[in-house]
Amino acid sequence: MKKYLLLFLVTGFLFISCKNDDNIFPEEVKTAADYPAQHFMYQVMNEWYFWQADVHNLADDKFGGSNDPDYISFLASESNPSDFFYNDLAYNHKESVGDNASATDRFSIAVENYKDLVNSLQGISSSNGLEFNLYRASNNDIFGVVTYILPDSDASAKDIARGDVFNGVDGQALTDSNLGDLLFGDNASYTLNMADFSGDSVIGNGKEVALTKIENFSENPIHINKIIEQNGKKIGYLMYNSFLAAYDDQLNTVFGEFKAENIDELILDFRYNGGGRVTSAIQMASAVYGTETDQLFLRARYNNKKMAILAGDDNFTDKTFDSKIDLNTLNLKKVYIIATDRTASSSELVMNGLAPYVDVVHIGEVTVGKSEFSNTFVDDPDPSTGYFYTGNNDSNINPNNQWGIQPLLGKNENADGFSDYENGLIPDYEIPEDIENLGMLGDVDEPLLALTLSVISGNTAKRNFNHGSFSKSFAHSRIFSLTNNSMVMDGLLKPLKSEN
Repeated sequence: MKKYLLLFLVTGFLFISCKNDDNIFPEEVKTAADYPAQHFMYQVMNEWYFWQADVHNLADDKFGGSNDPDYISFLASESNPSDFFYNDLAYNHKESVGDNASATDRFSIAVENYKDLVNSLQGISSSNGLEFNLYRASNNDIFGVVTYILPDSDASAKDIARGDVFNGVDGQALTDSNLGDLLFGDNASYTLNMADFSGDSVIGNGKEVALTKIENFSENPIHINKIIEQNGKKIGYLMYNSFLAAYDDQLNTVFGEFKAENIDELILDFRYNGGGRVTSAIQMASAVYGTETDQLFLRARYNNKKMAILAGDDNFTDKTFDSKIDLNTLNLKKVYIIATDRTASSSELVMNGLAPYVDVVHIGEVTVGKSEFSNTFVDDPDPSTGYFYTGNNDSNINPNNQWGIQPLLGKNENADGFSDYENGLIPDYEIPEDIENLGMLGDVDEPLLALTLSVISGNTAKRNFNHGSFSKSFAHSRIFSLTNNSMVMDGLLKPLKSEN
């Protein structure tokens, strides 16, 4: 009996000892550092996001700081940082196309590798040079129409041009379920199956065009610049497809040429311009109107936190922003702008910002409707940068978190205080592109340019413009671009206002 009692005591002692040993290794306590991407995203969005006050999760009294267990649990609630950003931080964000897009935040983005975001903002991407719109035929078949070809790209050396039609890729007919992978996937090369219009249908014609992407391809946004002489007038024509800093000096040269030729009128073609750098937009507007550095071009509206401490006014400029070269200006009182449902952000900023000073004659379609601006943030919490990507802080970015985010920080008003064009800017002369008769860009008979020239000459009533038999496009080649419809408030966040 004593043996059994002793065995029981020994067993109990060992059990208690094991329990005590468990306490030596308590469960690991998680911190914000265990969720670097989510922590970084929250800190930026709580401080800078335009709709911070409207997002329950971003409320200043929601958590008790970075060590609050509820905050740590919130960071851990989404294992995928992308889901965390879009589902828990962005205001009613919907990743969608066209009419199904959210009426609030349609444009904030999060990218796993911030370098992809930075390159895209600089016009650098992996591209074969093919630009196109996608449509549906009467039988619901999907097809694409080439809108333009980027110079010096792979497509520029192939037998394919504006107005050409395709309805398949690599022998597969385009469908809703496969077009993402076929046209917008990671494949470096693909072969287009070309087609022809046949009434209100599209029929394959057996022709094939093989295209290959060029890594780190850089697009020059100055697609066409020329002078058109009509009825004794010299008319400057500039097709400009993106507001990119690297081409500001070249853009200034173009305006210098227009000025030297003493042009009478100016046409800016923004039909495919989805936006870009705000400073480049200010330069463009100043080149049109004048270097009136004492006159307001835009007033930025931030969230309530930032409105109290940031100066939001930016005037016209008399120099290029980076190289500080004297700006060539035309001092015009009227400008003609071709803009469509592909025209957004910084393009709309130029149109809206010029409106209080210049008669802006809009030819084309209702624009996208984006008055909000953004900036690029990375996980570098240095107080001197405040998580901003500066272009010089790559070595300081958290090696455990390479995510970059481009959230909306506010809205830009013009000098009249107007910024409410979420439904787009309305054309004075409406004309969509007719995909069966696109014409050659820059040619005087190209339908949108022809109408613009007719408006200038006063002969619009004498021309007949066909609007085409197909419905509007539902997507285009830039729809999944990281910076499609961007308005980047680069270098314009002013120092803190004096508290006196």
